[in-house]
Amino acid sequence: MAKFARQKQKILYVKELLEKESDSQSPLSMEEILDYLDSQGISAERKSIYDDLDALRDFGLEIVYQKRSPKGYYLKSRPFETAELKLLIDAVEASKFITEKKTMELIEKLSAFGARNKRRLIKRQVFVRDRIKSMNESIYHNVDRIHEAISCNRRITFSYFSYDVTKKKILRRDGKRYDISPAILCWSDENYYLIAYDHEAEMIKHYRVDKMTDITVEETPRLGQDVIASIDVPNYTQRNFSMFSGEEIYVTIEFANDLAGVVIDRFGKNIHFFPSREGFFEARVKVALSPFFLGWITALGEKARIVRPEEAVHEMKELLKTVIKNY
Repeated sequence: MAKFARQKQKILYVKELLEKESDSQSPLSMEEILDYLDSQGISAERKSIYDDLDALRDFGLEIVYQKRSPKGYYLKSRPFETAELKLLIDAVEASKFITEKKTMELIEKLSAFGARNKRRLIKRQVFVRDRIKSMNESIYHNVDRIHEAISCNRRITFSYFSYDVTKKKILRRDGKRYDISPAILCWSDENYYLIAYDHEAEMIKHYRVDKMTDITVEETPRLGQDVIASIDVPNYTQRNFSMFSGEEIYVTIEFANDLAGVVIDRFGKNIHFFPSREGFFEARVKVALSPFFLGWITALGEKARIVRPEEAVHEMKELLKTVIKNY
């Protein structure tokens, strides 16, 4: 019975072999296919392999027989092109919310979609160890629970933590659990965030998913559905630099003309530019008035200056005074 079952699986092994080992530079000969099946404990004749290849073609696989040297069969079309796999792997490598361990695992899985002679080119794992990565391995379970809560219209409770100088986890609010209504998962500034409705504050807030722990999907339904439905994710993330909250106000900023691209990258193409003094333009944007926003302006040096309102100008001056005291 076991031997018969293996025979029934023969076409699946042929498909797997073509997907993993074949391309136009490394086609598979009939002998290689038969040898592979034999190594799996499956005996087969040439005619049955021809029938399997025809059945796989009817199923939709583009299997080509290459007559020129090297001769053999290969899978012409794949779920992902090599360039697409490189793009996905680069995104995984660059994602800070994915731990180093999971990064390696995902790269290995993605690389399997590539042809044999492309895998070494695709798997550039040496860069991963030089990247800043999350230390929280539970992030994947967190994402699953959050998705479950959103799809079931349920609230969640969780603990939220940060790290001290010894890299030890310290729970926020002295360990008191957060109780919120999850709305949207968002990837911004190389981190994964949950945008949610805070019941106590009656407003939208955001949380780093890799800083959340012990998530429980509650039986109680979500609150603030009208507020959740009105969330404009692109505008929300643009206003909340590095996803740190602060008072949201409209600020007019003067930029040097050669920073136009930088401003568009930060605020989007819909932002309006207004002429200012020679070599400069002004832009009015809604931002979270936080040290992180002010720090971004400071990093642009003499090429950026907050013009108004006076409240924002005052905050910038106070920040600069504090910084100067440190030197």
